[in-house]
Amino acid sequence: MKLLITRPLPDKVMAAAKAGFDVTERESALPLTQAELRAALTDYDLVLPTLGDRFSAEIFASVTPRARLLANFGVGYNHIDVAAARAAGVAVTNTPGAVTEATADVAVTLMLMSARRAGEGERSLRAGNWQGWHPTQFLGAMVSGGTVGIIGMGRIGRAIAQRCHYGFGMQVSFHNRSPVDPGLPARQVPLSEVLQADFVVIAVPGGASTRHLISAEELAGMRTDSFLINISRGDVIDEAALTVALQRGQIAGAGLDVYENEPSLTPGLHALENVTLLPHLGTAVLKVREAMGMMALDNLMAQKMGRPLPNLV
Repeated sequence: MKLLITRPLPDKVMAAAKAGFDVTERESALPLTQAELRAALTDYDLVLPTLGDRFSAEIFASVTPRARLLANFGVGYNHIDVAAARAAGVAVTNTPGAVTEATADVAVTLMLMSARRAGEGERSLRAGNWQGWHPTQFLGAMVSGGTVGIIGMGRIGRAIAQRCHYGFGMQVSFHNRSPVDPGLPARQVPLSEVLQADFVVIAVPGGASTRHLISAEELAGMRTDSFLINISRGDVIDEAALTVALQRGQIAGAGLDVYENEPSLTPGLHALENVTLLPHLGTAVLKVREAMGMMALDNLMAQKMGRPLPNLV
């Protein structure tokens, strides 16, 4: 079966893919173009896409797909119109579980960097502006013993809660669409109450239902000394509204690993000192990326062998 892999993947994953499929390995690290998206669906039996490869309803409507499966590399799949894929006879799978711990680690990294002004301090040091220690230099906020409000208590939300509660002695509250047992001391509360925490961490899936979940209204409901952290999908936050809030000092700061229009940023955001910006590092660990790739290959092999797909979405 002909398989298109849309981005370079770790050597271990590529070797396993080539052992089981007739692989076309795309060398570019950029998302598929419109023409490439159509060709992916018409020229291959299987496709292993990832974030940024926007298989929209319009793309599916413009072709008669030969492909029978999009085995997405990643847990998030809001770049694929799953309903349109299903209507066209194309299944979609993802890689849940493999990304949980690494993504939770990055959430805590952003909390610490934002609260302790680590990025600002490093920039000052590298620019040669640091004149030595003094008592009022780069004063930040405490993480230990504070409060954290988590929006979305799925696998990643729970992993973040565990780190915050057991690692930093934080009080945890959370907002979730349905009642859940977080498995640790934590209160499920309305979104408005979660927004009152010292740190508000977003861990919801992307998609139409969560787009601009955090808008100007929600930002206005946060405290002026609190921090907003996002490791989910960029468009969960109205990035323009967040930029304005940060410029006005409406909240203390933000830590972002994802962006509304990656890799572009809202004008003015990159110039702010009260925001920590990471280049989508959530799963950037070789062991994790290998696990994601092997999970995607499990889905592809199941399709090839006519077995039920392990991670059908």
